[in-house]
Amino acid sequence: MNNSLIASGQLRLRRAQWLSSWRLFQITRHITAKAHVAKGQQPVVFFNASSRLTGLSLNAAFTFLTASGVQLAGAPVVNFACHSGMSRCVLGTDRDDHTQPPPCDGCITRSEGLFGHVPTEWFNFQRDKNLEQALQGLDVEALSAFEWTHDDNLGFQERIPLGQLVLPSLRWALRKHHLGDNEATRFLLREYLLSAYNLAKEFLRFLERVEPASVVVFNGIMYPEATARWVAQKKGLRVMTHEVGFRPYSAFFSDDQATAYPIHIPEDFELSNAQNARLDAYLKQRFEGNFTMAGIRFWPEMHGVSESFDQYAEKFKQIVLVFTNIAYDTSQIHANTIFPDMFAWLEVVLALIRDHPDTLFIIRAHPDEMRPGKESHESVKQWVEIKRVNQLGNVIFIEPREYLSSYELIPRAKFVMVYNSSIGLEAVLMGGAVLCGGKARYTQYPMVYFPKSAEAYKQNAEAFLSMTGKPELPEEFQKNARRFLFYQLYRASLPFDQFLEEHPRPGYVQLKSFSWRKLSAERSETMAVLVDGILHGKPFLMEGL
Repeated sequence: MNNSLIASGQLRLRRAQWLSSWRLFQITRHITAKAHVAKGQQPVVFFNASSRLTGLSLNAAFTFLTASGVQLAGAPVVNFACHSGMSRCVLGTDRDDHTQPPPCDGCITRSEGLFGHVPTEWFNFQRDKNLEQALQGLDVEALSAFEWTHDDNLGFQERIPLGQLVLPSLRWALRKHHLGDNEATRFLLREYLLSAYNLAKEFLRFLERVEPASVVVFNGIMYPEATARWVAQKKGLRVMTHEVGFRPYSAFFSDDQATAYPIHIPEDFELSNAQNARLDAYLKQRFEGNFTMAGIRFWPEMHGVSESFDQYAEKFKQIVLVFTNIAYDTSQIHANTIFPDMFAWLEVVLALIRDHPDTLFIIRAHPDEMRPGKESHESVKQWVEIKRVNQLGNVIFIEPREYLSSYELIPRAKFVMVYNSSIGLEAVLMGGAVLCGGKARYTQYPMVYFPKSAEAYKQNAEAFLSMTGKPELPEEFQKNARRFLFYQLYRASLPFDQFLEEHPRPGYVQLKSFSWRKLSAERSETMAVLVDGILHGKPFLMEGL
């Protein structure tokens, strides 16, 4: 790339950053002037320290816009914000050099821009010498399960499960599930534990001062928000969490953990003809690879199954598809129920592969496994190489950046094995039987085969492999799959596309040019749902078609 193109790209990025900052300033200025907060009303607390550093991510934008809508509705809003309040934070962790501190200055500046229009309580970091001493000499296993109490125990009877609160975050930060017992990992775990305890103390003092009605945090899994959620719930407060939804620029809000996507569908809900048509139109686009998740387009292209593939597959009695996920993803804290982790499930799959040489197993790595900037440090590709799975004659391994259409493979398969990825739901919609190894958002309703134990899973898989013909797909499974997907897309995913657009920097967004009035519940259905949900306890659901 020549210098003129580089300079042009840098200029475009600077202009976009200036424009984004200007639009943000304009919105906050108007909200500050126009919001009329009712006196004597308990405030709503917002806390999001883990979804961005210096840029504006989808979840950072959701926090900002939601807080603005609540403020315009007349409710007081108070923001809890980090001012170098953690020794090591999730996004600020340097995987290559654990001694590097997080980039606090830029993050604080961005926080000031996002929440300068609301009262903000900043917290700093202070080491607890007693805790620091207690952590010395512990290995990774002991640190991961560490619980702590102090003389006053923060006013709670329970010990604080610090290890449980921080472990998913360190796995996410290091891009792996299994953590090596080395000094770098032990150092980061100790710093996360010290930071979580500091945050717990600061957040408790903050809650006691402001006496809020409720708390809204980003996903509740990353350790700062997980710690705040734990403290608030021990105080008896209602805590809501949010994550990205399943349509572009959409969010999912819940009184539970948003990363589990708990969706409650009325038993009498049936799709109308118009709703079925809307869902079919979406699926047509999805099956062509035209979709994004969290602002990321996974499939820049998609190609079909080749003639040579079909000729090779004819050598085998049957085909089984195996779809994996990302081992460090925040969904895994919910998924790991039957098996301790995805790789334990893959070991069972490997045993089945060896026991059934007449079956062609196609293992597909998740496309997000090699996303630039988020590359897995413990990947399925590595597992395949270490275990020499690709040397077995009845295995085809599809790498993350191989854009072969899964939707052309599914009809060719006898059945589909997944851990907890979305393709399991889609396979059911295409008429395939799915054997699920991990708890997924769609296992809330009967639509896949989901055994209750590892042994039952093995027996179920063996029965499917041995039977003549494809496993039965009960009519109820497909019906539930369609009901669930429609609810997930058009009722539970709250659209923010009228406020947000793509930023030139990949993975980030910026505000559109819009009037501050559109953030009012009177002008936006999304804001009306959020205001009713946060202030009045109503479900976070759109009306739908």
